[in-house]
Amino acid sequence: MEQGIEQKTPQDPADIPLFGARKKARSLAAEVSQLRDQLDRLGGLTMLELEERRRTLQSEIDEQRAGIESERQEAEVALKQEREQARASLDEELGERRAETEVLESRLTELKSEVVTTEERALLQEAGVYEYKHPLDDSVQYKDALKGVRDRAKEMTRGGRAVRGNTDWTVNGSSAKGRKMVSDFSKLMLRAYNAEADNLVRGMKPYKLEAAVDRLTKVAATIARLGRTMDIHIAGPYHELRVYELELTADYREKLAEEKEHEKAERERLREERRAQKEMEQERKRLDKERRHYLNSLESLRAKGDAEAVARLEDELAEIDRAIEDVDYRAANVRAGYVYVISNLGSFGEGIVKIGLTRRLDPNERVRELGDASVPFRFDTHAILFSNDAVGLENELHERLANQRVNKVNLRREFFRATPAEVKAHLLDLAGAELLSFEEMAEAVEFHESSA
Repeated sequence: MEQGIEQKTPQDPADIPLFGARKKARSLAAEVSQLRDQLDRLGGLTMLELEERRRTLQSEIDEQRAGIESERQEAEVALKQEREQARASLDEELGERRAETEVLESRLTELKSEVVTTEERALLQEAGVYEYKHPLDDSVQYKDALKGVRDRAKEMTRGGRAVRGNTDWTVNGSSAKGRKMVSDFSKLMLRAYNAEADNLVRGMKPYKLEAAVDRLTKVAATIARLGRTMDIHIAGPYHELRVYELELTADYREKLAEEKEHEKAERERLREERRAQKEMEQERKRLDKERRHYLNSLESLRAKGDAEAVARLEDELAEIDRAIEDVDYRAANVRAGYVYVISNLGSFGEGIVKIGLTRRLDPNERVRELGDASVPFRFDTHAILFSNDAVGLENELHERLANQRVNKVNLRREFFRATPAEVKAHLLDLAGAELLSFEEMAEAVEFHESSA
């Protein structure tokens, strides 16, 4: 028996009284019933009951396992679906991002092309290529035209023809207040428009004209959108007048730059001319002084009767007279001079020559000046030829090599893709005379020493 149950031994039959057996039996039955209840309370079951209980528990366990397995499978299916949905969502978002990226890249490419176009246009305009919207002869005419445009703009503003608005507008039932409000807002819009237009005019560069016109047009469109309620907008003729002002300003700035460039070239030409003239004057003075010395010496020798020395001095005096005639001719003939062919291997590379002219008595002096500060290395001289019409000879040579120009826009840049031998052949063909000097190979001493 389990702990807690009182141990009782069976009654000996001899202990059962003869009389009162029924009472005793009832007592024993009650005791047995009490013991049974106590066993039931403490789990005391029969083998059959235990087996039945085990089967019941096993069935419950199997059901719970099946339920758990079903829940696990359902959870796996749900998780798989969530993953697939998340993946689909990510793929969709990634596709949208790729589409946005493609749009942005396309826009970036367009902007880059616009930037390149703007830069190319700026470079062309700097080099002297510009399409005038309203061609005039000089900057003075452009300045007068701009003054006329500004006067017309002021006249349209004073006459109320620069901006339009709905005059039927009312405020608190008052037409007068409505007209005043429309007038005040119209003045405010026109002031904003004029401020933008004036700013574009002040900062105008010829290559910025298209962007400036586009910006001013967008400003006019914005004012029309903001003033739609009262129908406030910039008048079309006034906007066209301000666009015309932008175009004239761009033309005026370009014409100014062009005139400055011509003035610069003319100043350089005059400076070179003055230097040449000064050299000729100094040479003429030197020859006159030397001639006087020879005349004095010749007079002394004649007095002594030295015929041989007299003949020698007379020959030398004749050479001096020829030199004086040459200097006088050069001073009188502005087209006479030297055509030179030079190169700069270290600065421009092989196969590039510069063809120019100078009226200096010593053409090498001009070549040395060209290599002083504008380039890192000195020029090498390949050919020098004197001509009575050096200007015409240079022009004809440039025309022959026009397709080989390095700078095909600014013709004042006299560099060509040609070899010295090729230029020499053209010079001999045009001039029909031997060159004063010719070197086919460039020494480029400074360049080679620097490279070493």
